Amino acid sequence: MKQSIILIVAIILMNCKQKEVDIQGHRGCRGLLPENSLPAFKKAIELGVNTLEMDLAISKDNKVVVSHEPFIDRTYCLDFNGEEILKEDALKYKLYQMDYDSIKLFDCGSKLHKRFPNQEKMKVYKPLLSEVFLLSEDINPNIKYNIEIKSEPEFDNIYTPEPKEFVSLVLNEINKYKVFNRTNLQSFDVRVLEEIKKQAPTMAVALLVDENELIDGKLKELSFKPEIISPYFKLLSKEEVERYQKENYQIIPWTVNQAKDMQKMLDFKVDGIITDYPDVLIDVLK
Repeated sequence: MKQSIILIVAIILMNCKQKEVDIQGHRGCRGLLPENSLPAFKKAIELGVNTLEMDLAISKDNKVVVSHEPFIDRTYCLDFNGEEILKEDALKYKLYQMDYDSIKLFDCGSKLHKRFPNQEKMKVYKPLLSEVFLLSEDINPNIKYNIEIKSEPEFDNIYTPEPKEFVSLVLNEINKYKVFNRTNLQSFDVRVLEEIKKQAPTMAVALLVDENELIDGKLKELSFKPEIISPYFKLLSKEEVERYQKENYQIIPWTVNQAKDMQKMLDFKVDGIITDYPDVLIDVLK
């Protein structure tokens, strides 16, 4: 009788317990600090994220650079003299055509980002992936990484290397810093995902799905079944999350910034949430 009561209590507690959700800091914590910067990654870890989300580009000298765009974006960067980048020069500074020493001269944190007016401003540069690993591992050796390889067919050999070389350079860094088992790679470009599975069959990959795409349609473009589906969050319904999870996909939507939307995703029982405001998500989870 006593054992039966204990079992019943245990079942009730298990059912009441909120599903543990992977808190992913988008570009570190873009809502709070300059995106994809060392201070943003440090802050995200200190807030308590499980996973750092970031984007990669490649320099002319084959350095793996943490950057959302494969060029210096005038939206939030100043030039090497601390001046505004002119509109006509918006695509002038292609990272794949610049050595990293030159890329590092641009200030990508002092300019006001209109979409994130409360973002703390500071002079920062685009760091190397190796710098992020060194910083993060020192603070939290259990931190995970969700790393996007930014690629498009139109970018090949102009803004980025072709997928085979791009993937190889990224995997070399991941293996060098021994974080393979705590990392997944993601991309909108299915060519990149195919290449990842060729070069590293056991690497977990996430299929990114844009707001103008269909999840099922994008899945059909792949020759294999990815471990993770990461769609724009508004593409999801509770029924779809349940369906995909029954097919053994993890569902980790992007980029969820409002508390009400975070709660909706939690109600859908997603596996993780990518957000510019991990502090808000942590409060929602309390």
